Amino acid sequence: MRIGELATAVGVTTRTVRHYHHLGLLPEPERLGNGYRDYTLRHAVVLARIRRLTELGLGLAEVRDVLAEDAGKDLVEVLTELDEDLARQEAAIREQRARLRGLIQQGSLPAEGPVSPELAALFSAVGQVSDSPMAAKDREILALVDTSATPETREQLIGLVGSAFAGPDGAERVRAAYALLDALADADPDDPDDPRVDEAALALADCLPADLLPEADIDHDDSFLRAFYADFAPAQAEAIRRTLRILTEGRNR
Repeated sequence: MRIGELATAVGVTTRTVRHYHHLGLLPEPERLGNGYRDYTLRHAVVLARIRRLTELGLGLAEVRDVLAEDAGKDLVEVLTELDEDLARQEAAIREQRARLRGLIQQGSLPAEGPVSPELAALFSAVGQVSDSPMAAKDREILALVDTSATPETREQLIGLVGSAFAGPDGAERVRAAYALLDALADADPDDPDDPRVDEAALALADCLPADLLPEADIDHDDSFLRAFYADFAPAQAEAIRRTLRILTEGRNR
């Protein structure tokens, strides 16, 4: 048989046949005097088996193991591993679909969404300050932490941030702190006659629990913190630095 006849008989493409030759899965046949490959029934049998194995979901490396005469794994072992892997994928898909259904049932998502249900609830609770540019930045940072932190860290952080809004005047204090920070967008952090940086730092520190900070001393030259500060106007970044210092000093007393 010629390569096109072999491919047609097994239901694959000639490109697939050549790819399997390149990978060493399908032995090269002898060539005729004119240079054309001369495929036998044995090649068709092997090619058909490769097709059946790949349709079951085996990767080509696994197919190689099954076909090899000295394979360390027999077909039953390989298929058992594949079945276990598919079971894990099914569980992951069920979990993913459950989360999607939850998001769909919410009806609307925050601009930073999708986020965890815990963070979505916090965003909903503090929606009254969503018109502040600084509040929007805070939401972006929280969404970043929501994605990268462990579930335990995320739960602790969201709880601590939520505590800033607790009490009858919590939301009002946070709104006032955001307003002071928003007003620093064009301010000079080195202007000695401008008290607004200190005012904003004190107001923000009054809103945040000291437990929000890590136990270790804060390294303001840390690469992440440098990138964090760079996302704000200079005076706003300075106010945040001073806020962290106030909280650190208060915790160490």
